Amino acid sequence: MSKNSDLVPRATYDGGYPAATEIKLRIANGGAGQSGLIGEWANVFIRHCVDDLGMEPFKVGWYLGDTTESLGYLAAGSVDVAVTYNEAAERQLVDSKLASKRVYGFRDHFMLVGPKSNPAGLNEEDDVLTMFNKIVTGGNADVVTPPDPAKRPAIRFLSRFDKSATNIKESELFITIGQSHQKVPWALAYSKWYHQYPRFPLQALEAASLLSEYTLTDRGTWLSSPSNITSKLDIFKAGSDDPRDPLLNPAHVLLGSGADPAHASVWGAFMEWAVGGGICVSLLTENLYASQ
Repeated sequence: MSKNSDLVPRATYDGGYPAATEIKLRIANGGAGQSGLIGEWANVFIRHCVDDLGMEPFKVGWYLGDTTESLGYLAAGSVDVAVTYNEAAERQLVDSKLASKRVYGFRDHFMLVGPKSNPAGLNEEDDVLTMFNKIVTGGNADVVTPPDPAKRPAIRFLSRFDKSATNIKESELFITIGQSHQKVPWALAYSKWYHQYPRFPLQALEAASLLSEYTLTDRGTWLSSPSNITSKLDIFKAGSDDPRDPLLNPAHVLLGSGADPAHASVWGAFMEWAVGGGICVSLLTENLYASQ
């Protein structure tokens, strides 16, 4: 048995084989799991194993965790595989021998979204750093002189503030525009317009919608959110596939050194399937992410 096997999956998938009972592959991830992508991967992979490799049906478990939590689960041997979005943290895990393999998964994209009233006055031609600077400047001004709520909402930014890849990315953007410590919103005393909301992606986007706040999210979360949430928000800047774009959000698949040895044939097949294009097939079905 693997260590810390008492971790409970958020969901399990059987590939359409309801008689399957045993979880033989454990995958940790946050947003892609909430958007349904991990479930799509799991079902396609299980069918591949049964139909093409002659394996008996089994289950795949999805364990909910942001990038930092997912890497922690992997390091502890609580899961076999983690799908994460922070290159530096991933490489550290490989260098420390806690992960035995790291392969490319897919490209997600960050998006800066906010209320349709756009109180910060973001313009389409602005780059994302200019937009963040406008949010900082306008948010500070609204703290000093609050606006009439009958005319417009105060400028606020909702941060997941949870060491997720999204939180790390927004922090990088704030630091990049920071000309002084006052512009780093989480420094004490933290900025009153900086709303710390440590929840998972779907819940954070819903809160930003209800509260008329700007936030950083990802394309998968946006597309998998109901229209009553997204209809109250506008997309002000979305990431492209340009590798220099700060809003590009590549995901990698890591195999843990503590992966359950009893199921080595399954997680070994999964890593081969991921590298060999299996992920691309499931991505075409899900149609949320770019595959290369």
